[in-house]
Amino acid sequence: MRRLAGFNTVVALLPISVLAQATVEGRVGLPKSHSAPVVAKRYEIVTRAGVLSTQPPLAVVYLAGFPKVRLSPTNQIAQKNLAFVPSLLPVQVGTKVEFPNLDDTYHSIFSYSPAKRFDLGRYRPEERPIPSQVFDTPGLVTLRCDIHEHMRGLILVLDTPYFVVTGADGRFRLSRLPAGHYTLKAWIDSKTTRERPVELKSGETLHIDFP
Repeated sequence: MRRLAGFNTVVALLPISVLAQATVEGRVGLPKSHSAPVVAKRYEIVTRAGVLSTQPPLAVVYLAGFPKVRLSPTNQIAQKNLAFVPSLLPVQVGTKVEFPNLDDTYHSIFSYSPAKRFDLGRYRPEERPIPSQVFDTPGLVTLRCDIHEHMRGLILVLDTPYFVVTGADGRFRLSRLPAGHYTLKAWIDSKTTRERPVELKSGETLHIDFP
C-alpha cells in the first residue's frame, strides 16, 4: 500500500492488468466528538456502552464485493508516549503488523479478540526482531497493554486491498479502483457500518456521501 501526499488516499499496488482508473470520493457523517480537539492529530480509542470508536471520530471506507486479491504486506502500530500510533489501523487479510516499542519502558501487547488472539509478552524498545503478528481473519481486533491499562488500539482486518481512513472532517478518496459493480462500506465504530452499492466506470470519479 502507498499513501499519497495531500490526500487521505490509499493506493493498492496491484498488477496493472487488473487496475482501472475509477475513483470514489465523498464524505462520511461522523458522530460529534465528546472531547476537546486533540493536539497534533492524536486520537484515542474509547468505549461507551460497549461500543469501540476513535475520539475524535474517524471512519474507515472500503470497497467490497470483488474476487479476492491476496497480498502479504507489512505495516506497523508503534507504542509511543504510552499510546498506540496509529490508534486505528485498517489492513488487508494476510498483513503482518509489527509493534515497535518507542517508549523508554516495557510494553506487553495482547488481544483477546475472536479475529486474532495473541500475547507478545513484555519487551523493551530495543527488542529485535520487532514483535509482530499476521492477521489472517477478517474482523475487528482490539489491542491492549498488560502493563498500561489505559492503552487501547484497533486493527480492522478487511478482505479487500482498497481502503482508507477518513480525515477528521469525514472526507475520503479512493482511487485506481477496478471498474464494475461493488459495495462501498464505511466502518464508523464497532457496532456501525454503513454501505452503498456502487457502479464504477474506468476514467470516472463517483461521489458518494454517507449521511
